[in-house]
Amino acid sequence: MSAEDQKRQVGEAAAALVEAGMVVGLGTGSTAAWFVRALAERGLDISGVATSLATADLARSLGMRLVELDDVSAIDLTVDGADEIGPGLSLIKGGGAALLREKLVWEASRRSVAIADGSKVVATLGAFPLPIEVVAFGHKTTSLRICDALAECDLGVAPRLRTRDGAPVRTDGGNLIYDVACGRIEDPAALAAALKSVTGVVDHGLFLDLADLALVAGPGGVTKLEP
Repeated sequence: MSAEDQKRQVGEAAAALVEAGMVVGLGTGSTAAWFVRALAERGLDISGVATSLATADLARSLGMRLVELDDVSAIDLTVDGADEIGPGLSLIKGGGAALLREKLVWEASRRSVAIADGSKVVATLGAFPLPIEVVAFGHKTTSLRICDALAECDLGVAPRLRTRDGAPVRTDGGNLIYDVACGRIEDPAALAAALKSVTGVVDHGLFLDLADLALVAGPGGVTKLEP
């Protein structure tokens, strides 16, 4: 089974969790896109909250009704991809540069489900570079402060500005992304707190204590993982 087949399979499994009348958080990325397509095919009467402009465009093209996060009291269920799934359903997200909007939607959700193929499940987070979203003003100075925060957590690595075609990648909110090749993150909670304390850091891609369930596709089908 190809990687795309696995993404489709897990997207369809997640779409089956949605019930009519729900407000649903729509994740960002290639795996989440399969969920959005499968959900649209079900034709349920739901409202979607998109985590990125790209997801909003996809959902609208499929005829889905969208609402803004500020227009709902809560989100019933959010489904989104993950770049890594670690112990206790700790996650690294942000490969698609939508981590801030994703985290805002996740934290407003009664239930959040991560979907991924089996290659994303790891024993220790950190092989996938950790994205950190920063404000553009003074971002080089902020990157130096990030280095200090990393050193506090015994991570002697430097953040690298994410670029595409020679230009910095901009998030939907106009921010920049720095990626940190941590290798191994032994204490994700301590690192999350250290990064969050840095002025100029908007948020980071560590999603801790947010996922209620993970659906993981593999050769034998879809497996459920719980914290």
